[in-house]
Amino acid sequence: MKQPDRNQQQGAKSNRPAINDEIRSKEVRLVGADGEQKGIVSLNEALRAAEEVELDLVEIVANAEPPVCKIMDYNKHLFDLKQKQKDAKKKQHQVQVKEIKLRPATDVGDYQVKLRAILKFLEEGNKVKITLRFRGREMAHQQLGLAQLQKIEADVTDYGVVEQAPKMEGRQMGMLLGPKRKSKLYPNKKRSLIAAFFYD
Repeated sequence: MKQPDRNQQQGAKSNRPAINDEIRSKEVRLVGADGEQKGIVSLNEALRAAEEVELDLVEIVANAEPPVCKIMDYNKHLFDLKQKQKDAKKKQHQVQVKEIKLRPATDVGDYQVKLRAILKFLEEGNKVKITLRFRGREMAHQQLGLAQLQKIEADVTDYGVVEQAPKMEGRQMGMLLGPKRKSKLYPNKKRSLIAAFFYD
């Protein structure tokens, strides 16, 4: 019968099932390596069956009466579990909120640089907060800022959607973009950003 690697055994026993001679029940409900139900057999018979195919006897349902045990390669089982956990972790994406700062009247070159950064963040699955800073008399021309945000929305339409409409906070106007999916804020796209800003 194969013995699990020492490194696999170092975790607390409470974190893994009983295997081979750790199983204490006199009888077990045995499941073969191929998943076939073998019925209730003595522990010794189950251990012999596992030994014949050079695999382990693993208690997979300890609180059953009698416990359910399966014949398997326990080390391979642990490896597969860790691989699945690793793959699942890779698929998980920690959404971050990136911030891009602009002026109400940004020149074309600078705008293109900022736009590329916005698109990159959205493609990576992140949210992007767009912040426009008004200075002095620019506060009297907030429509310029809204027009800038409206242009950004149009330019990122294939990559993101508006999750938070433009809002003034002090001398700053902000808008939040999220990765492309069905927009809850403007599901039918009938209202412009300017309308949302002035009338919501």
